[in-house]
Amino acid sequence: MPIILVALLLFVLLAFSGVVLLSLALRYRAGTARRQGRRWVATMNVWATSFSAALFLCFIFLISFWLGPTLRFALAGMAVGAVLGLLGLVLTRWESHPEGLFYTPSRWLALLVVLAIAARLVYGWWHTMHRSAPDDQHWLWSASGTQLSVAVAAGLIGYYLIYGIGVRLRITRHDRSRQNKASDF
Repeated sequence: MPIILVALLLFVLLAFSGVVLLSLALRYRAGTARRQGRRWVATMNVWATSFSAALFLCFIFLISFWLGPTLRFALAGMAVGAVLGLLGLVLTRWESHPEGLFYTPSRWLALLVVLAIAARLVYGWWHTMHRSAPDDQHWLWSASGTQLSVAVAAGLIGYYLIYGIGVRLRITRHDRSRQNKASDF
């Protein structure tokens, strides 16, 4: 009976690892795909990410009363993410065609985003397995590495927010230039 339980546990762990690796690979693939810039998609992306950022910061503000200076880590993560979002806009390949504006995000920044997520997962697992916190520290703080999680999550939100705003502005500018060229003829 114990051999079956051990085998089942091993199977579940391998299946979970496979799903995590597959999701990271699909995240990278989606992050580097060539896309057509559609105004309504970019607008919805900006609104949804803005709502997510506001909700995230409100939640972090509330938990900072119990878990220490998490708001500071969230703001620092968002600032780093915003800088990476601006860098992402610079490194994005933009193509103007008669069908519209197409863009391909930077492979290096997409890889950086995937590696940040993977590093956070690995660190969370390692931190949970090697827990050696002082007794006066909150159990959730020591078990999950809350500050690092908050900083990585805020960095991702900041990156996608700034990148989404930049894509929306670029699409608007492209549409205006096409309208101006059409009105000249």
